[in-house]
Amino acid sequence: MSDLVDGENKVRIKKPKWLRVKLPTGENYKRVRGLVDEHKLHTICESGNCPNMGECWGEGTATFMILGNICTRSCGFCAVKTGRPDEVDEFEPGRVAHSVKTMGVKHAVITSVDRDDLKDGGAEIWAQTVRAIRKQSPETTMETLIPDFAGKCENLQIVIDVAPEIVSHNLETVRRLTKEVRIQAKYDRSLEVLFRLKKGGMNTKSGLMLGLGETPEEVLESMEDLRSVNVDVLTLGQYLQPTSKHLPIHEFVTPEQFAFYKEEGLKMGFRYVESGPLVRSSYHAEKHLF
Repeated sequence: MSDLVDGENKVRIKKPKWLRVKLPTGENYKRVRGLVDEHKLHTICESGNCPNMGECWGEGTATFMILGNICTRSCGFCAVKTGRPDEVDEFEPGRVAHSVKTMGVKHAVITSVDRDDLKDGGAEIWAQTVRAIRKQSPETTMETLIPDFAGKCENLQIVIDVAPEIVSHNLETVRRLTKEVRIQAKYDRSLEVLFRLKKGGMNTKSGLMLGLGETPEEVLESMEDLRSVNVDVLTLGQYLQPTSKHLPIHEFVTPEQFAFYKEEGLKMGFRYVESGPLVRSSYHAEKHLF
């Protein structure tokens, strides 16, 4: 059961059938599970309660979260812990690279918590991780799902300089809801990050969560905003409330509505649009190379 808000009335309704997720199973999943535990890696698959963990890990792929598992920001949708992060682990890039090699990953997705406590926002660890993976697994391609680095261009440039195959930064929600959903972030700052990434020669990607109270018109407006800075790949998925303390679900968006957004996104000129109730940022990431 999930809390769904209808106007000012909070009612309990049954989660729709299209959001049912199969429990993770299979030998590949067990193997990846063991590696993550063995190397003490932080995966957003776990801390973000991703509904696709079984499918993705079952395929032998994984998304690694670097710079620890405690975030300096407190976004209302996110299950990652907020607080004072631990010291940066200088051995983390090598450990992630070793796991990528051990697992035989062909396309690795790297993401991180926000580290506003660090002068460079963690950008140097980002660069070290990309370089370490390339050194140990030169055939592996990468997507880096980065924070906004507080809008500091010099930190963003550190990531651009190591040139991952695709760089992603999520807008997360429509303009009107940004202050509520992403308390310490700014809508236009995220668009500027994506603009600078594209200007730096990167293939770019961004995503939105739906069901937080936005209107279809606002979704289309945000999609247009992303195309205005030449974002290449768009992901659209249903927001799922991690706990009762997080932002409530206002709507379960239907598969038909997601299909409509995909069609409209392709018309706008996005190269790829992943749009569906269970879609998350790294879903089908290996298909977004061009």
